[in-house]
Amino acid sequence: MMFLAVAGTTVSTQSTQQAFGYPTLFLLVLVGALVPVVPTGALVSSAAVVAFHQTAPFSLLLVFVVASCAAFLGDIALYWLGRRGMKSRNGSRWLEAIRRRAPEDRLAQAQQKLDDHGVTVLVLSRLVPAGRIPVMLACLMAKMPLSRFARGNLPACLAWAVTYQLIGILGGSLFNEPWEGVVAAIGLTLLLSVVPSVWRRMREHSAG
Repeated sequence: MMFLAVAGTTVSTQSTQQAFGYPTLFLLVLVGALVPVVPTGALVSSAAVVAFHQTAPFSLLLVFVVASCAAFLGDIALYWLGRRGMKSRNGSRWLEAIRRRAPEDRLAQAQQKLDDHGVTVLVLSRLVPAGRIPVMLACLMAKMPLSRFARGNLPACLAWAVTYQLIGILGGSLFNEPWEGVVAAIGLTLLLSVVPSVWRRMREHSAG
């Protein structure tokens, strides 16, 4: 909703948009990495639409830098909290939250992919809807050091930011009005998040 409002403002207020928009984007993506209830992909796509229609130089680059940095820091913080929970005798609420969001079948798949491909699986996990948490839990259960997780997660966050920014650029290029591009980008990101789960359920139903 924030970026829908921003998209309707005039070009003369672009400096104000940047002053509030980029820190807000950073905060929301960071929070979304820690507590995945915020649609961070849709936020990045919406911000890219707004940046695409702005005349300010480097707007798209700033969206990319802000989004990727926030996603990376959020993932690192969540992994660090998960490792603390793994070492604690009583666990932690963060570790329990990660476990609740990683179904057994998805966790088993993530563990197999981690064994086969190592940290490169982190890149795919960031791009597949609901794939990040099972892979992160698999890394925690494998006792992967934070430094190794960070090395694998950095390209994952960069690829994620590029992907959703390209969705926003596509939406922005199709429409003259920024708010129309924002709506299109949000719709496309939500569609991409729903299709894999629907396809998976259809396969399970046909197999059963």
